[in-house]
Amino acid sequence: MTDMLVQLDDSIADEIRRLAVAQDRSETDIVREALSVFVQSARPLPKGMGKYHSGDGKVSEHARDLLREAVKDKQWP
Repeated sequence: MTDMLVQLDDSIADEIRRLAVAQDRSETDIVREALSVFVQSARPLPKGMGKYHSGDGKVSEHARDLLREAVKDKQWP
């Protein structure tokens, strides 16, 4: 395992401490688990998504539908 230094806002660090105490776990375990869940769930956006201005202000409201269509059409991931 590689050691890594991460700087957190005080409020987040306090919340991690509270979770660790409440769950009788170490702060390291809490952070490690949270990062693992995040990394496993993170997917890259389709090529070009967020890079261009469509001119349509409602695209963000329909982002999930657009992504579903891209997956269905095998355009993503």
